[in-house]
Amino acid sequence: MIDNAQKIDDLKIKLDHYEAKLAGKMKRYRGVVHESGLSEMRHNEVMVLRAIVADLKREIAQVSTTK
Repeated sequence: MIDNAQKIDDLKIKLDHYEAKLAGKMKRYRGVVHESGLSEMRHNEVMVLRAIVADLKREIAQVSTTK
């Protein structure tokens, strides 16, 4: 069984990975260009990465408070 410290370490590694991925996508992110399929796909990808980062942060906080 994985203890909380190991689980937090694993989550932080995932968080670092996804934050770096999000930072790379945000460099050229300009929002959604009207009627551009590619722009909408990029927007969706950024929103998914933001959600993943937020969920990982929430899970780290939750694991940190549980004993």
